[in-house]
Amino acid sequence: MHVLVVDDQPEVRDLLEQALERERHRVSVAESLSSAREQLEMDPPDVIVLDVELPDGSGLDLCRRLRKRDDWTPILLLTAHGEVRHRVEGLDAGADDFLPKPFAIAELRARVRALLRRGPIARRDVVRVGDVDLDLGACLALRGGEEAPVTAKEWSILQFLAARRGRVASRGAILEAIWGEVSDRTNASLEVLVARIRRKLGTEIIRTVRGEGYALGAA
Repeated sequence: MHVLVVDDQPEVRDLLEQALERERHRVSVAESLSSAREQLEMDPPDVIVLDVELPDGSGLDLCRRLRKRDDWTPILLLTAHGEVRHRVEGLDAGADDFLPKPFAIAELRARVRALLRRGPIARRDVVRVGDVDLDLGACLALRGGEEAPVTAKEWSILQFLAARRGRVASRGAILEAIWGEVSDRTNASLEVLVARIRRKLGTEIIRTVRGEGYALGAA
């Protein structure tokens, strides 16, 4: 597979090139946005490893430009800033993953492998309910721009309801899809998790429809 590495630091470029070539990838390198754009036109990669801070601009600008023209090549951002707001900014620009510097080479290789397995996704699917954003592609819940700690099971419920875009899902359908069985035990678990989600993301995130089930957001 072809990986394009965009970073203005020669030692970082060399390190990533050697590490990814050991994974049997073909690696191209660029030291600036202008060089990266030339590489993309001449030889489109399967994955882009992109530094945010470049001498002729921000890597986020390249993300936005590619997504604007419907190029959904997976992008792994590298940045010296690891705060949630920087991660959110990168995801909003169209990046697929985020790795703060300094990073472990083993983790970078694993993230590149994951992006190569997944391949391009046509668009980032974000559902907004009030001040909550559910990024279905990144499995990320934001409330007022801040990341909310959502467990895997809670996220499964949110994804199931988000896929229906406000339509009511019966309790039985939710239990079958997420727990694989309908019982008093799983029904009780569903009620507990819905209550937890509401505490984390606000009472409006999930609506109860009496006698039917649950729906995402207000009626």
